[in-house]
Amino acid sequence: MTVVRTCFSFLVLTTDFDYRLPPELIASEPLQDRSASRMLVVYRERGVVEHRMFCELPEFLKPDDLLVLNDTRVVPARFFSNDGTREVLRVEPLSLTLWRCMVKPGKRFRLGHTVMIGDSTGTVRDILENGDRVIEWDVPVDDSQHGHLALPHYMGREDQPADRERYQTVFAKAKGAIAAPTAGLHFTPELLAQLPHTFVTLHVGVGTFQPVKVDKLEEHQMHSERYEVSAETAQKIRDAGRVIAVGTTAMRTLETVARDHGGLVAASGSTDIFIYPGFEFRAVGAMLTNFHLPKSTLIMLVSAFAGKDLIMRAYEEAIRERYRFFSYGDCMLIL
Repeated sequence: MTVVRTCFSFLVLTTDFDYRLPPELIASEPLQDRSASRMLVVYRERGVVEHRMFCELPEFLKPDDLLVLNDTRVVPARFFSNDGTREVLRVEPLSLTLWRCMVKPGKRFRLGHTVMIGDSTGTVRDILENGDRVIEWDVPVDDSQHGHLALPHYMGREDQPADRERYQTVFAKAKGAIAAPTAGLHFTPELLAQLPHTFVTLHVGVGTFQPVKVDKLEEHQMHSERYEVSAETAQKIRDAGRVIAVGTTAMRTLETVARDHGGLVAASGSTDIFIYPGFEFRAVGAMLTNFHLPKSTLIMLVSAFAGKDLIMRAYEEAIRERYRFFSYGDCMLIL
């Protein structure tokens, strides 16, 4: 695991990335048509924004552009005990019968305690420093029957059968994510077929939605996520004129590889790269992203890419124009 940080000559505070969002602008349900979202176009050099539709994305691409998308597939990672009193969120499967988990309530998951999910009995084998539990199952838990999608808390609802397909990109392939790479949710197979593209994999973890709890950003401990860049993808990226990262996860993957290996090459591993203003980008020339939570590492990343003042003004504009926010919401193209 490599931590990539840069020393800055100015102080960056978590409160710099706060904003007030009317609750009714949070998209708790998806649009019926994936490509019908609005798209706020942000021009970095000119410092202006433009209101467009996502289906117009091809108009903004140059002949030598390349979209890089994250093909991770969301798996059902949330489970409830048979009696409904306990919850288990599988953070990492160490094997079919050994999981690292977040649990609640913690007092019911002390060392040696057991929990039943379906026909499987799990025993708490270890309690980690951060409070996660290591649970061992006597037989594998049936994900398809007992697993739920861990929808972001801000949706204010439980997962529904329709989410199994909709909270998933149309190109999702590599199983392992807890959360969806939401910028990719806007693409349809028909639209994607028109665009030059390739894929990386980064398995989005629960840390994506965790708030930054420290005042000074350099004190924040970033979560770690597994990634992979194939040789074919690396070659396509090297041949491209401009790389457009689809989502913060694709951005983190590309910038990690560029720094750890001196360029875009085939690589795999874990990254806890923290991108915030002052960061020097080496791989990505433009990005497509959704709107992100206040004081989150994701809004810090896009602020690093486009400039904090411009991003905060763009968010104010999006709120005035009643854009839909977060995972099932509208998107932003940063050029």
